[in-house]
Amino acid sequence: MNEIESRQLAASVIDWGLSKKAEDVVLLDVRGLSDVTDYFVLMTGGSQIHVHAITDVILDGAAGTRNKPLHVEGRDLGRWVLIDFVDVVVHVMQEDARRFYALERLWGDATLTRFDPSGEEISE
Repeated sequence: MNEIESRQLAASVIDWGLSKKAEDVVLLDVRGLSDVTDYFVLMTGGSQIHVHAITDVILDGAAGTRNKPLHVEGRDLGRWVLIDFVDVVVHVMQEDARRFYALERLWGDATLTRFDPSGEEISE
């Protein structure tokens, strides 16, 4: 996947997540910082059911494209689901897990973009 395609996939993932009311949606651009992926998309669900709904809409949305996840982890528990599209890695987490693991701080050198509920970028 090239750089434009991975950014477009990240944007689609964000839209799909927001369609199920994902909260605190963040895009971390880790190009140049990680050899594993280009982008992390982080989003929060308010409960196990909410995390499942967000995960399902992302997987359903991707099923309609040529972007199939390489791996999905944590779906059964619904506390932290990781969806690995290789160049885009999605983390759908409950709030307590999101605070505890603090991926934004862990990847503090990454370019961080926040999104409001309508999908617009939030200036910081």
